[in-house]
Amino acid sequence: QEQLVESGGGSVQPGGSLRLSCVGSGFNLDNYNIGWFRQAPGKEREGISCIRRVDDRTHYADSVKGRFTISRDNAKNTVYLEMASLKPEDTAVYICAADNGVQSRYVPLYEVCRTEAAFQSWGQGTQVTVSS
Repeated sequence: QEQLVESGGGSVQPGGSLRLSCVGSGFNLDNYNIGWFRQAPGKEREGISCIRRVDDRTHYADSVKGRFTISRDNAKNTVYLEMASLKPEDTAVYICAADNGVQSRYVPLYEVCRTEAAFQSWGQGTQVTVSS
């Protein structure tokens, strides 16, 4: 059974850093587009970053560009989200998701990143709180 498990969330002060992990079991993440989404209370879920299956090309939403970095460690079947210069508005539940690429093969990466329906498997999320 395909499963994604996030970890690494926590509470940090503004300007701080965290590294989130998304570990896959039951399937190889390097064969999938992996996206990171976040959902803040009272707000819609937002796709913030993803990494493509064929070439590890990455995409970032404007809200996190220059501060967040997505990467893979295939040996650990893990995708990371390095978050720096955190702001209070980054407070949210962060969720990773996997897309097998079948339906999104000819869809631009930026479009895949922001489309929840493109992803078939979802984790439960990890809470990130940025507060002084």
